Amino acid sequence: MDGTRRSRLDWLDVLRAVAALVVVFDHASATFLPEFRRELMPNFNTSRYGITVFFLVSGYIIPASLERRGCVRGFWTGRILRLYPLWALAVGAVLVLDLAGVTRTRGGPSAVAVAVAHLTLLQELLGTPGLLLVLWTLSYEMAFYLLVVALFTLRRHRRSATVAVTLAVGAALGALTGGGLPVSALAGLVGTGPLIAAAAAVLAVSVCAASAGPPALRVAGGVLGGLLALALVAFDSTVPQWESLVILAVMFLGTAVHRAEHGQSSRRAAVCAAAVVVLCAVGSAWWYGDGHYFTRRGWITAFLLALLTFAAGFAARRRRILRGPAALGVISYSVYLLHPVLLTAVDGTIGRQRRDEPLLLVAFLAVLLPLCALTYRWIEAPGQAWGRRPARRAPAVPQPPGRASDSHSRSSSRSER
Repeated sequence: MDGTRRSRLDWLDVLRAVAALVVVFDHASATFLPEFRRELMPNFNTSRYGITVFFLVSGYIIPASLERRGCVRGFWTGRILRLYPLWALAVGAVLVLDLAGVTRTRGGPSAVAVAVAHLTLLQELLGTPGLLLVLWTLSYEMAFYLLVVALFTLRRHRRSATVAVTLAVGAALGALTGGGLPVSALAGLVGTGPLIAAAAAVLAVSVCAASAGPPALRVAGGVLGGLLALALVAFDSTVPQWESLVILAVMFLGTAVHRAEHGQSSRRAAVCAAAVVVLCAVGSAWWYGDGHYFTRRGWITAFLLALLTFAAGFAARRRRILRGPAALGVISYSVYLLHPVLLTAVDGTIGRQRRDEPLLLVAFLAVLLPLCALTYRWIEAPGQAWGRRPARRAPAVPQPPGRASDSHSRSSSRSER
């Protein structure tokens, strides 16, 4: 692999490493650094910073993966084998801790409904609290995948800037009208169990139809999935409606940056989209804030710094990068999913500290990072390898002409999260 292509992977890996470590710090500080956390959080929401960087990276690279494959079936196969093996390990570990009495999972619908909701990865958009506190972001990832597939099957996938602007304006309108609907509004209207059953059925039909069959069926399947994603994000999110729409707007903003870089759209469109997303997100957060200035300031500061972090990484994408941060980014999915499992075990045994104990945080990281290296080696990497096999066999779908080169698409595929 030449130096240019390698650098394209490294800068994304570094951003993933930064995001993962900040999210780990956010959650671990509640256990090991309670005093410092109380001082920091009103001014800087570390969790929102980390996940915003993650969402920007996903938005930048995921649609490129689908378009490189030119095959919805290959895309879904790759995503399933990328996400589910480690997800199964993390969820299984939490259930074992629950059975052992170390911790107690949150209550909610019946066990069957909870299981089905989690299998769709949409549980946080179905009125079902996640068994792990980080799983809620995967629900938005899944909603984004469904929307990306819908746009791809309709051949509107290069209008990322327009989609980002539309979602951002929708968020602002929701904030101006009082934040939009209550959280989990659909679940409250029809019931959590029926909503989970209906969403699971629609998701299965959508993925299967969009992945096989005649062109009209593929389009219908893609559109069905996109409508499901929009309905759940707009009407059944567990965060305020405006923030739910901002999350998707941020992801499509990452896509718009990728398109502008590779000549699939103008740079002016990406810059205008970024300006609208920032204005609408910050304005919505300020307008809809809970009345506490510092809480608003913490969210807005984190959001703006996340965008600046992504911009800095993008600007330095062709520079030589140290191998350590990039290597940490490679295992970032393991770091992201497994750190709450370890924290659950710590909280259920030695308990949360009342005073700052930085050495315990260092010891926690010393256990976490080698464990994540092992899970990447034996769980993540094999899943990714298997996920790439069907994509090589699937026939490509002709794409509209553009100025992006095939080498850009190939290098992008290697850096999927």
